Amino acid sequence: MADEKAPSYEQAREELTEVVRRLETGGLTLEQSIELWERGEKLAAVCEEWLQGARVKLAAAMARRSDPTSDDAGDAPF
Repeated sequence: MADEKAPSYEQAREELTEVVRRLETGGLTLEQSIELWERGEKLAAVCEEWLQGARVKLAAAMARRSDPTSDDAGDAPF
C-alpha cells in the first residue's frame, strides 16, 4: 500500500468485510484465496493504524480535560 493512497478507516473496513465474505463463500483457487488473505491483512493493518491514531487523540483530549492547569480544562474534550 506504499504506492497507493491509504484508504479511510471506513473504506478499509468495508473492503475488509467484502474480502472476508468472499473467503467465507469459498469457490476460489488456493492462489486467489492467498491473494485475498494478503489483501485482508493489509486492510486490517490500515484499520488498526486508524484506530490507534484515534486512541492517541482521545487520550490526549482526556488528559487535557483532566489537567487543571490546561487552558481548556473546563471545555468539552472535542
